[in-house]
Amino acid sequence: MHTVILFYKFVRLAQPEAMRDEQRALCERLSLKGRILIAEEGINGTLEGSPESIREYQNAMHADPLFADMPFKESIGTGDAFRKLEVRVRDEVVTLGAGRFDVAKETAAQMSADELHSLYASDEEFVVLDLRNDYEIEAGYFEKTEHPNIRNFRELPEKLEAIAHLKKKKVVAVCTGGIRCEKATCLLKKEGFEEIYQLKDGIHTYMQKYPAGHFKGTLFVFDNRMTTDVVEAPGREVVGKCTFCGTASEDFYSDDSQKPSLKLICCAACIPQHAELRTA
Repeated sequence: MHTVILFYKFVRLAQPEAMRDEQRALCERLSLKGRILIAEEGINGTLEGSPESIREYQNAMHADPLFADMPFKESIGTGDAFRKLEVRVRDEVVTLGAGRFDVAKETAAQMSADELHSLYASDEEFVVLDLRNDYEIEAGYFEKTEHPNIRNFRELPEKLEAIAHLKKKKVVAVCTGGIRCEKATCLLKKEGFEEIYQLKDGIHTYMQKYPAGHFKGTLFVFDNRMTTDVVEAPGREVVGKCTFCGTASEDFYSDDSQKPSLKLICCAACIPQHAELRTA
């Protein structure tokens, strides 16, 4: 049995390189694989390991005052969600390229999964702004979703005009685990979005609490699993469609014949005709 954890925190780190070395040593000791990005603005990671090793990692992080309140999102792993461990220092833990923000002060107000679920039951008008990449949304999305058609998160500053019509509406920004929304809503508030919120702890947490709720389909993830239901959801609707024939499918593949590589859905019937596609 394996567990995958998703985590992040915006916190000022004076010595990112030292943190990188500490994280690598901790993960290697616990035989964890995955990806951790560290910057002066904080940490962002996804790791897989045995439940015991994952728990020890979480305890170690929570013992550090800087990360004592950092939440972890858990889902079922496969044992090969990652091929290796990568711990790197970057300029940003999630790349937006829109300048520096004091995220703690400038980000939008948070809306819990419970509050969003209740909002759907109300008569209030609102829009869900999905800030994930376009191919992620093909696998699953909220009802009432609009998105800026970005292939990569760092394209968002170029797409502001496309979503300018939402500036005076009630908007709930969503993404996988919350990190992209924390930074993006800093930018959107600066650009004049008057009533913008962000889904606390992301789509992952909403799906965990409401597996048969207002999020349709499955959740795209950036590891070899490609997608996860987070928790079991019998009878869940499949909204993904094969790129080539339109058949209902959630099987993602990477197309390295194009640069940059594309993520696309391909059904079992079509995959034999596309040797250029790989599973991870």
